[in-house]
Amino acid sequence: MNWLEALILGIIQGLTEFLPVSSSGHLEISKAIFGDSSLPQESMFMTVMLHGATALSTIVIFRKEIMEIIQGLFQFKWNNQTIFSLKIVLSMLPAAFVGVVFNDQIESLFNGNIMLVGFMLLVTAGLLFLADRAKTTEKGVSYVNAVIIGVAQAIAILPGISRSGATISTSVLLGVDREKATRFSFLMVVPLILGKMAKDILSDEIILSKDMMFPTIIGFIAAFITGLFACTWMIKIVRKSKLTYFAIYCFVVGLIVLITFL
Repeated sequence: MNWLEALILGIIQGLTEFLPVSSSGHLEISKAIFGDSSLPQESMFMTVMLHGATALSTIVIFRKEIMEIIQGLFQFKWNNQTIFSLKIVLSMLPAAFVGVVFNDQIESLFNGNIMLVGFMLLVTAGLLFLADRAKTTEKGVSYVNAVIIGVAQAIAILPGISRSGATISTSVLLGVDREKATRFSFLMVVPLILGKMAKDILSDEIILSKDMMFPTIIGFIAAFITGLFACTWMIKIVRKSKLTYFAIYCFVVGLIVLITFL
């Protein structure tokens, strides 16, 4: 993988992590188009670092909220920050369970399984289409909502199902306020990504050759900068109820992938 391919992958990750079009699906499609010949361990390291870059984008955008949560937790009281943190933990459990128990099966899905990506993009399109027609409310995320949204996040591990699309759509269909749903969706994934990064980097499953060092840095920077803009943009889009456009996009891309790789 050269620096130009890494730059393109970084931009794709930065946009698609926050926009509801599946970052994992687009990365798999992009690697297939580029004919990615890197070792699986090197490819996995690149994917992990790109996700880490968008997690960092989330932390920067929501830095005030994150600091409030941390300060609230250190008060050691049953306050709004403690309640919100508990809901985040509950939302993480399904994906963490699936990631630990079915780790090998999940990794096999990211081995050029383009047809699966195409089918799952169609599923994402359906979810977004339904969510855009849900009634607007001012309801927050309940404990039960947090678990259900967490299940949606676990299912979104499949390449082609948008994580943000699945979690935001599920939240909105449950009656959660759109802006609160978006905020919760973006914050709930940060601990999971950081945990996944730590696990993979400390394991022997991924490697980084000298040739991959510069492309990885380029990809990381591109994903981080693009992610800053995409995260802010997505919050405005959901507030204005424009998810149907992304539903159409996912439907079209899914069909093209299925027709092309059939």
